[in-house]
Amino acid sequence: MSFSKPEITQYADFAAHLADAARAQTLPRFRSGLEVSNKAGADFDPVTDADREAERAMREMIAKTYPDHGIIGEEFGETRGEGPWCWVLDPVDGTRAFVCGVPSWTTLIALEFEHQPCLGLIDQPYMDERWVAANGATRFHHRDGGYGDAARACRTSGVEDLSAARISTTDPRPRPAGYIYDEEAAAFARLAGETRLARFSMDAYAYALLAHGELDLVVEAGLNHHDYAALAPVIEGAGGVVTNWSGAPVGSDARGETVAAATPTLHAAALKVLAR
Repeated sequence: MSFSKPEITQYADFAAHLADAARAQTLPRFRSGLEVSNKAGADFDPVTDADREAERAMREMIAKTYPDHGIIGEEFGETRGEGPWCWVLDPVDGTRAFVCGVPSWTTLIALEFEHQPCLGLIDQPYMDERWVAANGATRFHHRDGGYGDAARACRTSGVEDLSAARISTTDPRPRPAGYIYDEEAAAFARLAGETRLARFSMDAYAYALLAHGELDLVVEAGLNHHDYAALAPVIEGAGGVVTNWSGAPVGSDARGETVAAATPTLHAAALKVLAR
C-alpha cells in the first residue's frame, strides 16, 4: 500500500483547516488570564482550556471527514483507526510559554502513514506564521489576503561549521527543573560551547526557525510522540537533517531525543560532540 502526491496535497489542505480550527480556540484564550491546571502531580506540567478545546475541535473534524483514520493527541490520548493513516496532534506545544504570554507556542499537526510521518505542520497563530511540509517540500505561509498568497519555499541556512552555528534547546537545565538528565545537560553544554550563540525556551518554534534559516541546530531530549511527529517533515522539506542523538530516526529511542541541523555536515559534527 502506498500514497500519491495529490493525496498528500489534499491532506495538507485539510491540515491547514485543522490548524485554523485550533486557532479559533487558542487565540481568544491567549493572554486572557485563563486558569492553568497541573497534570503532572509533583512536577509542573501545565494544561489549559486552550490545549483541550483546540485538540477537541481538531479531533471532531478528523472523525467527521476521515472516520477510518487514527488520532494521537497530547490531551486525549490515542484513538485507533482502521487503516494506515494516523493524525498526531499537539494543540499547544509550549504551554509554559502560552501561560506566560510569550508568543513562541505552536500547534503541531502531523499525518503518519504506517507509522512514518509524511506531512508536518507548525503553526504560530499569534504571529500568523505557518510552516507546512508535504511531498518533500516545506513552505512558509504568512497571511496576506489568504494563505497561499504569501507562501514561499523554505530553505535551511546551509551552515556547516559548528563555530558559526546558532543553537537552541527548550531548557538546558537538568531535571527536575528542566526536561533532560544530568548527562544530557552536560552533553548539550559541550555542544553549545562550540557554537556561535545559543537561545532557549522556544519549544517547537525553534524547529520552524531552523527550517526558515534563522537557526542552525536544535537539540532536545525528553520529547513525546506528539512533540516530534510534525518536526521531521518540516526540517527535511527545507533541506535539513533530523535524527536522535545516535543518528537513528527520531522516535527510535526511549528518551525522545532530537538533533536537527541545517546541513548533513553540521549534523555529523553535532553528533560527534554529543557522543563524547
